[in-house]
Formats: sequence, C-alpha cells, structure tokens
Amino acid sequence: MSGLTLDEVSKDLEIPVLSLEQIEDGNIGAFKDIFVLKDYLESYAKYLGLDYEDVIDEFNEYMFEKTSKIPMEEIEKAVKEKEKEESESNRIASPYTKAAPIKSNKQFIFILVLIVVLIVIAIIWSIKQITVGSTGANIASYFNK
Repeated sequence: MSGLTLDEVSKDLEIPVLSLEQIEDGNIGAFKDIFVLKDYLESYAKYLGLDYEDVIDEFNEYMFEKTSKIPMEEIEKAVKEKEKEESESNRIASPYTKAAPIKSNKQFIFILVLIVVLIVIAIIWSIKQITVGSTGANIASYFNK
C-alpha cells in the first residue's frame, strides 16, 4: 500500500499523526499507556495489510525482553513513586480553591467545656429555686397554724 500519507492513515484509523510517527520511528517510550500503543499497532498493521498477530507477537516479545531486564528495586521504587503521586493528587481539589482549614481540637474542647459549665450552672440554679420555693412554703405553713 504505497502512496499513503500519515495524514490519510490518521483520518482513516482515528489515530493521531504524532502517534503514527512515533510508531514508525519505533519510539515506544513516547506512549504512556502500553495498551493504547498495542491497539494502535494492531489497527495500523491491519490497515497496512500485515499479519497483525505476528506484529503483536513481536511487540509482546520485545516488551517481555525489555521489562524482564528491569531490576526489582527499580520496579518497587517506581510503584512507590506512583502511589505517592496518586496520594498527593487525591488531596488536591483544584489549583484555584483553598484547602479547607483543619479545625483544631482546642476549639472543640473549649466549646464542649463551655456547654458543660452552662449545664452545671443551670442545674445549680434550678436546685436553688426548688430549695428556696420549698423553704418559703414551709415558713408560710408555719405561720398559718
């Protein structure tokens, strides 16, 4: 299928021209998602009339050889960095909003103590009212005899 331009292939397969150029140059490092690259390779191979299964098999072998040579320490380090990035990105809501302030426990404790003090004062006041009322009734009954 000679005479095809990358623009034509891009329109037909709905694959960005830049991605097709990266595939043509063998620059697989330009792809963040290896599964997207694999889909592109399969579609591109079918479009060009190649045996797409052979292309995918070669790609899988290449990836196996490349990834099997990576030391475990590097893989573990990459996983930790990825987890750290994900945890940091979970905390960020938007660059345009302020983070909600963390309420301190001191404020909560102060309000709780204030409520307890007010309840104690109310109980003492009501006890005094009951005591004064009953004392007044006792005095009045004493004089009415």
